Amino acid sequence: MASFSVPYVAPNIYSWGPPVEDDRSNPNAPQSKFSLLPYAPFGRSDRLGRVADFTGRNTYQRGTGHRRGGDDNKEFQYQVDKIEESSFQLVDTSKPTTGNTRRFVTPAARRRQHTQRLRQVNARRQQQNQGPSHQMHNTQRTRGGGGRGRYGGRGGRHYQNRVDRQASVSVQPEWNQVEDLDLSKLTKSLTASTDVPIADDIIWCGFLDQYNDAYDKVTARAPTPLKKNETKEFYPVTTTDDPVLEKLAIDGNGNVFITDAILAHLMTCTRSVYPWDLVIQKLPGGTLFFDKRDNSQFDYLTVNETAHSPPTNDDPNGINTPERLGLEATTIHQNFTQQILKSKGTRKNMDLPNPFYDEEDNDGMEPASVAFRYRKFDLGDNTQLVCRTELHGLVKKTQYMTAFALNEFPTQGATAWRDKLDSQRGAVLATELKNNSFKLAKWTAASLLSGADQMKIGFVSRTSPKNNFDHVIQATQFYRPKDFATQITLAEGQMWAMIRMFINLMRKHEDGKYVLMRDPNKAILRLFKVPPNTFEEDDEDEEEDAIE
Repeated sequence: MASFSVPYVAPNIYSWGPPVEDDRSNPNAPQSKFSLLPYAPFGRSDRLGRVADFTGRNTYQRGTGHRRGGDDNKEFQYQVDKIEESSFQLVDTSKPTTGNTRRFVTPAARRRQHTQRLRQVNARRQQQNQGPSHQMHNTQRTRGGGGRGRYGGRGGRHYQNRVDRQASVSVQPEWNQVEDLDLSKLTKSLTASTDVPIADDIIWCGFLDQYNDAYDKVTARAPTPLKKNETKEFYPVTTTDDPVLEKLAIDGNGNVFITDAILAHLMTCTRSVYPWDLVIQKLPGGTLFFDKRDNSQFDYLTVNETAHSPPTNDDPNGINTPERLGLEATTIHQNFTQQILKSKGTRKNMDLPNPFYDEEDNDGMEPASVAFRYRKFDLGDNTQLVCRTELHGLVKKTQYMTAFALNEFPTQGATAWRDKLDSQRGAVLATELKNNSFKLAKWTAASLLSGADQMKIGFVSRTSPKNNFDHVIQATQFYRPKDFATQITLAEGQMWAMIRMFINLMRKHEDGKYVLMRDPNKAILRLFKVPPNTFEEDDEDEEEDAIE
């Protein structure tokens, strides 16, 4: 059998490649074997990009900012013999023509030139948009080896922008997972029903102010400062803390109780990206309460949640982290809904006052202009859903309206709203539909549930990209909720099919407390059976701290 012997390789402790001098101490070492071969030297600290570059092209080394190539590695460059200039002779000695002459370019050549320009523009955009977070994502993809092909395989094209997020609530050892749902397959498996339930009004609470028509004339060239309403108080009360819903449950007026914020969230949950959780309690007799945790981020709005490059936590002390952007967006939304209403004018008081306002403990605050419309929907199969919906104002004294505010998130390379809102408002809205698909779908669903005639959307921007406290209203726009739902491909039948699925899912399980949460990094919903005292100890600790 033939044998294989490892050839001798001379060591070099000072640099890469063969040693500069012959190793005379070892008699078996080849003497002057590599002395006549050209070699391109480089240091051990240099980053290896290619094994050998025989082209000699000038290229920039990423991260260093200096040019490599050119005069380097002259040994590998082709040398042209110097010939006297007198031996050269021009073939065409005619004078160049002057004037406005145009060269004919074939259609195929024009297409190639256009394609080449697009590639150059795309390459420059990628270099400009390539920041620290982008480099981090590329490093994770390279080390993990998860992608198969350039854009295919696991994760697809968006795998390079993957961010590992934390769950909205930590799963405890005593929790028992009973269900998991794939959000990507959930919509396809549901059959959209054309039978949209008709709402019956039960109780009206609160009051509504008249809309100020002056805000229809606000433009990006003449914006209006956004005022801070420090005397208005909002009440994002959950289902089990609502005394009106509690009384309706005791009287047997319905067997599924929920708020419009939670109901709209579940109806459009397939568009969500960030993690979230809800608490579901199933009482004896099949009565269901859909709740939220007091300390959760459920009531805070998200910013650019469904964008290709969502906000990151690269700078924890920055003003553009997802948490701070959510707080900023929520504050803008609350201030906007009250500023666009007339302070003095026709106010419509409902049958009952605001059920959450306490005159004795108001601290100089007054309730915001909100009407709570408690409605019942008959879903069939002995299911009566009672929902607390919200309305924010009156239009033309007879029409009900909801109001929401979109805020501009300053991103690199994006055109400011002030340059596009007046002339290209449709393009701005299309971008927001892509970057905030889940948030806009929730607003539309909530407007449909409340029976609003109009939905007012405001476009609010910072006075300065680095100032997250002062803002201006650059434009406002009215939309009919049903027309807007068609524009964003939100079908009412699909919405109600989704909530029917959740109700039937809970009826399969035994009585008790459950936690429904979205996986932080996968489009999966998980349902956990939890002990009855889950999250109640935190509430008791907060009450004791308040008493002390």
